[in-house]
Amino acid sequence: MQKEVLKVNCHLSLLMAAVLLLSILLAGCASQQLHPSSLPVATVNIEKLSDDDIVRVKGMLEKLTPMLEARRSQQTLATLTFDELYAPLTTDEQQFLRQFQNLNGSELGVKIPFRGMATGKEELVVLKGQRVKDLEKGGTKEVPPQFLPKNVYLRYGDMMAAMQKDLGKRLYVESGYRSSAYQLYLFIFYLSNHLYSIRETARFVALPGYSEHGSPQHQAIDFINEESLGEETAKEFDAQPEFAWLIKNAAKFCFVMSYPKDGKEGITYEPWHWRQEQTLGPACKLSPP
Repeated sequence: MQKEVLKVNCHLSLLMAAVLLLSILLAGCASQQLHPSSLPVATVNIEKLSDDDIVRVKGMLEKLTPMLEARRSQQTLATLTFDELYAPLTTDEQQFLRQFQNLNGSELGVKIPFRGMATGKEELVVLKGQRVKDLEKGGTKEVPPQFLPKNVYLRYGDMMAAMQKDLGKRLYVESGYRSSAYQLYLFIFYLSNHLYSIRETARFVALPGYSEHGSPQHQAIDFINEESLGEETAKEFDAQPEFAWLIKNAAKFCFVMSYPKDGKEGITYEPWHWRQEQTLGPACKLSPP
């Protein structure tokens, strides 16, 4: 009888261990949507990647380029999903890339809040046919298609109608919604511009989950004017009448500049970057009709 009890207890212990192991594995699968503070600390050097890690980054970018170019030609790059981003990579490369996905912004001096991961599957409005001055070839060029959540699209339209009435000018959407997977790719891509320092790159490129471009509740728009003044021309952009109009009027349409001069967010000055903000008043908490 005692042997049978011991055998039952042994089976129960093995079953409990199996259940515990399964729960750990399931938690790992769900980690994509967790706040980085709840995830394992990355082992990459945040001050400067090692030579081996720089080689890994270059190798990943080389593998990802054909898929990214195909998505760009299909005009669906902004809605890239994590599954699509990781698919061309080996298991080791996926694990390495996931370290960047799980970086904690507060440990890098970034003071903007974690916004959550944008899946690339949200309901969006596509903006096509925007034309601005072509500074290289003359004439005009078409801005690549951009995506916005419907309520943000409607508020943007109302704001531009008011600007057009006051100034005879309007601003266009140079960059709207982009998924967290695409944001992760951008972060890796721009590492080389900052000597492969994760900390320095995070001052200029948002980490996945921290970008307002991937936060429909706080959706950001990067503006560009008809003269092609925008993200690449900060000094020129904030001297334009369109910028002065935004400073005076944008809050009426539930938009606020995210990264002003001498801001406390840990992000450099971006006069072209404005977000929808639901705390600006009761009307901003509701979707426009």
